[in-house]
Amino acid sequence: MYLDQAKKKEIFEKHGKSATDTGSAESQIALFTFRIKHLTEHLKQNHKDYGTARSLTKLVGRRRKLLKYLYNKDINRYRSLIKELGLRK
Repeated sequence: MYLDQAKKKEIFEKHGKSATDTGSAESQIALFTFRIKHLTEHLKQNHKDYGTARSLTKLVGRRRKLLKYLYNKDINRYRSLIKELGLRK
């Protein structure tokens, strides 16, 4: 599987406050970004996989909502996260 416990722990350590900080906006956005990149690569090879396409659309919407929340809550945290993850907003 592409996303095992070790990879999740690494993402949460890097972007959250600790390895067990799974609920902060930064850690959730980082996890969603990792999953979005993986699903995008999958869809490049399997363009008729409509279930995955729908899941990708829903995941992008969730990430957008969290980014909007973080933007309104703390603009500096938002800007640093955008720079770390390489998102263009």
